[in-house]
Amino acid sequence: MKAIRRFTVRPVLPGPLRPLTDLARNLRWSWHTETRDLFQTVDPEGWRAAGGDPVRLLGSVPAARLAELAGDRRFLRRLAAAADDLDDYLNNPRWYQTRDPQGPDQSPFPRAIAYFSPEFGVTAALPQYSGGLGILAGDHLKAASDLGVPLIGVGLLYRHGYFRQSLSPEGWQLEHYPLLDPDELPVTLMREPDGSPTRITLTLPAGRSLHAHIRIARVGRVPLLMLDSDVEENEPGEREVTDRLYGGGSEHRLLQEMLLGIGGVRAVRAYCALTGHPEPEVFHTNEGHAGFLGLERIRELGESEAALDFDAALEAVRAGTVFTTHTPVPAGIDRFDHQLIARHFGERGELPSLPVERILRLGRETYPGGDPGLFNMAVMGLRLAQRANGVSTLHGAVSRGMFAGLWPGFDTEEVPITAVTNGVHAPTWIAPEVQRLGARRIGASRAEDALTVGGSELWNAVVDIPDAEIWELRRELREQLVTEVRRRLRASWRQRGAGAAELGWVDSVLDPGVLTIGFARRVPSYKRLTLMLRDRERLTELLLHPARPVQIVVAGKAHPADDGGKRLVQELVRFADDPRVRHRIVFLPDYGMRMAQKLYPGCDVWLNNPLRPLEACGTSGMKAALNGGLNLSVLDGWWDEWYEPDFGWAIPTADGSAGAEERRDDLEAAALYELIENRVAPRFYERGPDGVPRRWVEMVRRTLSSLGPKVLAGRMVREYVERLYAPAAQAHRALDAETARALAAWKDRVRTAWREVTVDHVETLENTPADGAAELGGTLALRARVTLGELQPEDVEVQAVAGRVDADDAIADARTWPLKPSGGPDLEGRRIYEGAVSLDRTGPFGYTVRVLPAHPLLAASAEPGLVAMPAETAADAPGPPVR
Repeated sequence: MKAIRRFTVRPVLPGPLRPLTDLARNLRWSWHTETRDLFQTVDPEGWRAAGGDPVRLLGSVPAARLAELAGDRRFLRRLAAAADDLDDYLNNPRWYQTRDPQGPDQSPFPRAIAYFSPEFGVTAALPQYSGGLGILAGDHLKAASDLGVPLIGVGLLYRHGYFRQSLSPEGWQLEHYPLLDPDELPVTLMREPDGSPTRITLTLPAGRSLHAHIRIARVGRVPLLMLDSDVEENEPGEREVTDRLYGGGSEHRLLQEMLLGIGGVRAVRAYCALTGHPEPEVFHTNEGHAGFLGLERIRELGESEAALDFDAALEAVRAGTVFTTHTPVPAGIDRFDHQLIARHFGERGELPSLPVERILRLGRETYPGGDPGLFNMAVMGLRLAQRANGVSTLHGAVSRGMFAGLWPGFDTEEVPITAVTNGVHAPTWIAPEVQRLGARRIGASRAEDALTVGGSELWNAVVDIPDAEIWELRRELREQLVTEVRRRLRASWRQRGAGAAELGWVDSVLDPGVLTIGFARRVPSYKRLTLMLRDRERLTELLLHPARPVQIVVAGKAHPADDGGKRLVQELVRFADDPRVRHRIVFLPDYGMRMAQKLYPGCDVWLNNPLRPLEACGTSGMKAALNGGLNLSVLDGWWDEWYEPDFGWAIPTADGSAGAEERRDDLEAAALYELIENRVAPRFYERGPDGVPRRWVEMVRRTLSSLGPKVLAGRMVREYVERLYAPAAQAHRALDAETARALAAWKDRVRTAWREVTVDHVETLENTPADGAAELGGTLALRARVTLGELQPEDVEVQAVAGRVDADDAIADARTWPLKPSGGPDLEGRRIYEGAVSLDRTGPFGYTVRVLPAHPLLAASAEPGLVAMPAETAADAPGPPVR
């Protein structure tokens, strides 16, 4: 018989053990080794059976064992120490609180920040992630907690999470969606003072409603609010809105994103009202999925006592919003049909007080090549945020190119999208053995600071660790990986239908003494899972080399709807199934956080070979680096930014090769084989008399000391605080109701009058030298005649833009110099502006003049997207070359 309903019966913990509940319910245990060790002591076998999840463990511990522990004074001392440590962590000042936000050149920090993401990878015990975006979001929360940043995370609770992956006998990916019971997850239900669940409601077309409860996960100091639509008040279709991550068709995705954005803001308001948490001054949208949060905040301001109109509310919302884009390709952005958006908003849908046409305009692709009939979530995100960023320096440049059409008339370099390079949460991803080595060297407290706050001086202690000690650590981690791989491989083959008698060969898979390369990630085509298979004979020779063999561990999931990705998985699996090489290359199904935490430390080399520049950041290599793994990667994402030969290898790219993608793959695969055979493997196997490869160990040491402090999520979050959150909070505070109205009115006035703004004439005030050249270090005095129409000089800035020019007179590495008004307008209303350009570089040099809107509350000159330039015939001939 099958039960019609399921629930969990929990044991009542004896009084002395009650602190275990608080320790289990706060996800800090997922990155705090001492707390995990404590739970393992409770019941070692139960801990393994629970998959390292304290909540599940406490639900299954026998009463007799609990009674035994309640009388175990040694255990109780450890429990009291762990509880005191958590209390200290949660309540004492940390980096954020000890900074002086009123100090010199330091903008005041925000009182609170709301961080929205469609997925969060905090721990395998809370499987609400599919890949890098979610893991990054989870690391962001954990690093914010370590630093004391007052963040509130906002997401959805997916009852099926992302899929579990297995393989058919033929190596085809199979998906399974186990049902998650919230009562068995480390979350609590948000309740009103009367005990009833807090409920969020959205209005849907045809008189329907979408209700959601709020589940709270405690990520250290950070509350993570997750909306759950599987509630009895909903009709069956609405109950399934949060069924699974990235599932369903367009309308299903739209409802998920409405619930995340609009419902998420309402959840934050409810949480702050119930707990007294400060209201967020800054809202951070992690990708476009949560972009509707801006519309809800516009509605709030329109219905507040100040009653702001749409334009004024838009300015107030933009001031305090940060938008992070993660995709380097347009295909990675959610786009919806305009009619679908119009049906869900307006009089009979959600946000009826907002004009539908204004909503549609925010997401319309108005740039060349865009589809005006589609609503683009990233475009809306950029239009609703005053500050935006990519996730590596290269990705910032790619993003400026992708979205340049939103700022016509500006060079790509001036598009107002900056970059904050991602980082990873070291306490989560660093092996306990590596962490203990650091603690022995510099002390536990300083080691914790090194992993959370950063600082090169703390990581420099690696320099003094003896070679033999580093090499022994790497051998130990590799050995642990081999054990884990064999366990997982055996389980996978049993799932594929193999009997125990057939699997004796698994005991000889991988060798703890062989150079081990890791490759694990999602499987879209651009990540090129199978690039290593381009020349199978060459790869086989590398794997089976008699003196310098290589072994490879591969893992990854293809999207359930991506048959092309599934074929790549199958191709790799079939190669790895070959008895000739199966002891040297393995594919492990069901890649997730638990596997990753063994995989990254155990690999000597981390391989990454995407099509450049399609990897926005690629943080898996960062996690390997924190454990002393060396990177072997295409110069894309973060590796393009920080690569040095001292701690890894760059795979040459065939960016400029003419012809098909096949040719490019052939060239880059050949370069990969060449590097492994002639550079990587020889260095690994080049041993001294004591068996230690000293040059390899030196690369490990440089990786830890040089890359360690850079790749930290703590460094990343500090950059967000100082470069984006603090300025956004300052802008938010500056835009009270009256100021927001004035700014909106100013923008409207400038846009209306801009068609009359022209640069009529530009001339140099000094004669060009007779030989047609100017001297380096000199100046060029310019005069421009400008028509402003209805605008005043204080509404604009007039700039000279100059720099080296190419054969088409395009200015590269441009610099700007202000031109100042000289006197009042002439009889025709034109004004004279004058200034000087520094001749600061040699070679062909050129200049132009432009007019931009100017206002103290603009975050960037390009923000309004307006610029006036001289017509080609209005300016003098190009200036003389500089020598």
